[in-house]
Amino acid sequence: MLLQIRGILSTITLLDIVDILIVAFVLYKLYFMIKDTRAVALLKGLVVLLFATLVSKWLGLNVINWLLQKTFSVLLVALPIVFQPELRRALEQLGRGGFLRKRAFLNEEETERFLEELAKAVKVLAKNKIGALLVIEREIGLNDYIETGLKVDGLVSSEFIINIFIPNTPLHDGAVIIRGNRIMAAGCLLPLTEDLSLSKELGTRHRAAIGITEQTDAVVVVVSEETGTVSLARGGHLIRYLDTETLKEKLKPLFATKSSALTDFLNWRWPYGR
Repeated sequence: MLLQIRGILSTITLLDIVDILIVAFVLYKLYFMIKDTRAVALLKGLVVLLFATLVSKWLGLNVINWLLQKTFSVLLVALPIVFQPELRRALEQLGRGGFLRKRAFLNEEETERFLEELAKAVKVLAKNKIGALLVIEREIGLNDYIETGLKVDGLVSSEFIINIFIPNTPLHDGAVIIRGNRIMAAGCLLPLTEDLSLSKELGTRHRAAIGITEQTDAVVVVVSEETGTVSLARGGHLIRYLDTETLKEKLKPLFATKSSALTDFLNWRWPYGR
């Protein structure tokens, strides 16, 4: 065994090491791209099917093994459809350079002002139980969704946000999309999530928030019209029952100049919920 290991090591060149490191880096980035998405559950299902196929072959269960093999053949065609949101997100990030880097939309001073104005607006909306849906664009552009609403292009302020969501006004029943420190559009339509495991108490706003974060890397602030509860959606998951200070703490790392996947992970993971 030792001789075989030495023989393998003796054939490894510097180019092989570089090749391995590149593959490891790509796999690392792919992991953070699909974590906390439906792709993880689908991959687990594929692993179970593969394990069942190997076991059935080892036990000589020919009929079951044949059925499982045919299932894999069908899955090879179906996978691009099943993983369509994740594949699209990966290609968009690659095209924008987001696969290798993260960019900040605002400097530190602008970030502080933006978060303060956002928190003030959310506090008033929650206190008065005024429903709101605030989508914050990140690496992946949201122009397709901006086109569904009324273009505004105004500076973010608490008064502006509150005024948009006042009940019975033309723009209150839709989403606001924010790029940097500017509101790009209001009254926008968002895709609803198809996740059947969500709590039945979550309404259309929450399902739209989860839906847009399943298809893009945006983060969404939701204020419930029924309860005034403040929630934050990202990566297809929802954190509920936030106060304004916790909301700012969750959002601030996403605008940091040196933001990283590890920073996002540590700041997003707790508290965690649907």
